Amino acid sequence: MEGQIASTHIKRRRTRQIKLGCLAVGGEAPISVQSMTKTSTSDVEATAAQIAELEEAGCEVVRVAVPDSETARAIGKLKGRTRLPIVADIHFDHRLALMALEEGADGLRINPGNIGSRSRVEEVAEKAARAEAPIRIGVNSGSLEKDILARYGQPTAEALVESALRQVSVLQELDFHQVKISLKSSHVVTTIQAYRKISEMVDYPLHLGVTEAGTLLPSAIKSSVGIGALLLDGIGDTIRVSITGNPVEEVKVGRQLLKALGLRDAGIEIISCPTCGRCTSDLISTVERVEKEVSNMDGNLKVAIMGCEVNGPGEARSADVGVAYGKDGGLLFKKGEIAGKLKQEEIYEALMKEINSLIGR
Repeated sequence: MEGQIASTHIKRRRTRQIKLGCLAVGGEAPISVQSMTKTSTSDVEATAAQIAELEEAGCEVVRVAVPDSETARAIGKLKGRTRLPIVADIHFDHRLALMALEEGADGLRINPGNIGSRSRVEEVAEKAARAEAPIRIGVNSGSLEKDILARYGQPTAEALVESALRQVSVLQELDFHQVKISLKSSHVVTTIQAYRKISEMVDYPLHLGVTEAGTLLPSAIKSSVGIGALLLDGIGDTIRVSITGNPVEEVKVGRQLLKALGLRDAGIEIISCPTCGRCTSDLISTVERVEKEVSNMDGNLKVAIMGCEVNGPGEARSADVGVAYGKDGGLLFKKGEIAGKLKQEEIYEALMKEINSLIGR
């Protein structure tokens, strides 16, 4: 299949490996998809429900906001409700990081520069080391140190890299090396440049993302360009697509992005034409029905749903299973061969029957 061929063309940058709970990040581990809950972490029921939705969509790491002691203490309860690694997002108060670790957080996202004195950073690093919980140094263009921002004049790629290296050096001096780095900007090109620069300077795993990317469509475009360009360079060990909206969409876009590059077998891939005036069927509704039906199926299949005889037969033949609509119905293809001629009203059921058969359902 095309995706399998494409994956051999991307040589991933070798990084040191860390563990978030049982999940390996970096090294030769598959690139993982992350998201962040948008509920109040202290509302355990709502947060656990959202984590379950994220897990069902294919999320592999979940981050939760920890702005106070109540949310820090909620992590222990959440740990009993999910198998996903939980990363605590901490700012300003190092005591919240200590509480989160006591409650079983699998990792921390902090900025050592904003949680106080060196002794406080040392206290967090020591406790994280004992808990075997990695720390992500998260640098955003909107929260650069004042002296770095003054020197560069704006949040450039160089400024992001300098900030990250400054924070990492603190942990290195404390002999803490279970580190992951992110350098996110809302400007796609700046994000790409920053990650390319730092990838040549350190071997820590990198968490990719374009921050403040907007709602679903703008975010999907910006993230596909920014994250996709870096992944094609072999850069990146874990990703998050930031969307103003339902976090489940973040996971869906992230997994589709990895699938498009052949970097993950993330379920059933649907190839469908955009339709045009030659299409005489209700192709769009068929694609939507199939997409919904297979969204949570396990399997590594390529399914083609094509609207006419121009490109339809060729695309359908190249898929594991596919259909090419025509004026009077459609042709069903299986593993490159014609498997039957169908009436339009038979196509959906026949296609789903073959998909279920191929994945052993």
